[in-house]
Amino acid sequence: MTDSALREYTQRCAKAEKEAEKLAGRLHALSEGVVDGPDNADTQDKELTDLLNENRKLKYRIGILKKSAERLRDNAGVTSTLNMKNSCNVLGQLEDLFSRALQAAYPGVTHVASQLQVSKQKQADYQCNDAMALAKSLKKNPREVGEILLKNVPPSPMVSKLELSGPGFINITISTDFIRQQVTNIVLHGVTPPPTTPLRVVVDFSSPNIAKEMHVGHLRSTIIGDSIARLMEYLGHDVLRINHLGDWGTQFGMLIAHLEDRFPDFATKPPPIADLQTFYKESKKRFDEDAEFKKRAYQAVVKLQAHNPIHIKGWQEICEISKKEFSKVYERLKVKIIDRGESFYQSRMESAVKVLQDTGMLEEDEGRKVMFGEGADIPLTIVKSDGGFTYDTSDMACIRQRIEEEKADWLVYVTDAGQGQHFKSLFACAKKAGIYDAAKTRIDHVTFGVVLGKTGRSSRHDQVSDTVRLVDLLNEGLQRSEEKLQEKERDKALTKEEFTKARDAVAYGCIKYADLSHDRARDYVFSFDRMLDFRGNTAAYLLYALTRIRSIARTACIKREDIMAEAQKHPIELEHEKEWKLARTLLKLSDVLLKITEDLCLHSLCEYLFEVSAVFTEFYDNCYCVEKNSDGKIVKINLNRLMLCEATAAVMEKCFAILGIDTVGKM
Repeated sequence: MTDSALREYTQRCAKAEKEAEKLAGRLHALSEGVVDGPDNADTQDKELTDLLNENRKLKYRIGILKKSAERLRDNAGVTSTLNMKNSCNVLGQLEDLFSRALQAAYPGVTHVASQLQVSKQKQADYQCNDAMALAKSLKKNPREVGEILLKNVPPSPMVSKLELSGPGFINITISTDFIRQQVTNIVLHGVTPPPTTPLRVVVDFSSPNIAKEMHVGHLRSTIIGDSIARLMEYLGHDVLRINHLGDWGTQFGMLIAHLEDRFPDFATKPPPIADLQTFYKESKKRFDEDAEFKKRAYQAVVKLQAHNPIHIKGWQEICEISKKEFSKVYERLKVKIIDRGESFYQSRMESAVKVLQDTGMLEEDEGRKVMFGEGADIPLTIVKSDGGFTYDTSDMACIRQRIEEEKADWLVYVTDAGQGQHFKSLFACAKKAGIYDAAKTRIDHVTFGVVLGKTGRSSRHDQVSDTVRLVDLLNEGLQRSEEKLQEKERDKALTKEEFTKARDAVAYGCIKYADLSHDRARDYVFSFDRMLDFRGNTAAYLLYALTRIRSIARTACIKREDIMAEAQKHPIELEHEKEWKLARTLLKLSDVLLKITEDLCLHSLCEYLFEVSAVFTEFYDNCYCVEKNSDGKIVKINLNRLMLCEATAAVMEKCFAILGIDTVGKM
């Protein structure tokens, strides 16, 4: 059974419930005489009878639909658990089991959500606390509630034992066969995503301005947005990565006027502008100091907005030069993104304004036309006093286009926290205008703090300046990475090609990981020394740890095909407690990823990656994978443990891939 079939049944059930509620309200109103009905008493009685019959039919439909949905859910749960090509989100499956147990045991309770966590007890893997919360609500003994819940938990191939403990906790032990098979699946099929319902997701990130170079201020949005998009793509969603470029507005008037003076033949011969930033500063200086030039710049804006062919050509040339510079940064960071600037929404802005005007959504305010949203303190300025449009107009047209034209189920905006108030107003106004319905479309504003300098003080003077070019920052990262690897004499152990790959992976990986490993809502201190430390929770350490894991089989002259062949013969054997601990840790990945889809905080994945590395070290220190004699000759190879090494490496590589970090075979 598919997720779409389950979703369809659930939606139909919810729709039937709403219809039943409406009818029930109408029934009550008619019986109480609080609403107008037909004057004729017989007619009114007939309407009441018809409504009663319709209500009964709807309730019957609800019952049938709920049972069908539950059967589908049962099948989906068991199938996903045993599916050879899909990983299982263990915590999510357990929550589903206990949610159904709760509904079966106490069908009238809807206000208590299933509460599960990883167990701190050695004798169990997970712990369910539902009985405690439920007993408090029902004013009953929690142990008695726990016993009733236990009786109603449906059987699952992933659970081997359920046991009531203490005042009412339920200890859950995962089936050893299930764990062995899931780890073996990783070896055979790679790290596969858990079953999810595919959605159309639009991720808006990076968003530099045309004619200005990308600087440190664009770093966080680019890195965080790319990683979120990678996660969504891995989970099977249809992702549209949007670069909302600032490619329209009054600044283009001064740029085109300056272009006309510097390169009069630009319409037929591409202007040789090597440094667009300098070109921008030159035009801005003239705009601020030369009244005649300023007048010409405003005239150029009018002509551009009127789509004068010559001015459109100048605008296109400037945009093309700028985009080429942006693409160099994106290529180095291996970020894929589609440019869609504000100019794309020009005609859509006109349409949006007309709709808002016709529906009475706009208010006059000192010549401007503004719009207030519920719960938002600051209104959107939709039309300026001179009749022009604003960023607010563009964003309103943008959200409308993404929902109505792109058919997006989920919108993600990745910007600094300073834009929080703007987006609060935008979403509130879109909701008021009927563009955005929270029941149909999910919207997240993914905010982040600032990057601080060496002292770590939260003052503007200590922030890494937005004037620092992103290209310069990346170049410094490469230089420092090379020096660090040379210090460790890796240039002598690796070929020139291997060294270059290692240098690039460490440089860019460290910059990305330093950002993603911190709670995005907080500021963080930018330090190359810390980023390139081969100790602790850094990309340098974790990339090196991964290469060491990969080297174990290579040292034993065991190929991946040999490990695969062993896995095809039988599920992995897990005997030592450190083997079991590592296996259980590997199975947590799907739960970690699905949790991130709720809060969009990537540091959870970084913490998990570091945990995997630490648990693997425990395993490796206690369990010999390859045994050698005193002469250094290999006397025994444990293929089961090499399977566990392979699964660990695969999980770490998948984590790095979602974080947008390249891995290398040797370092």
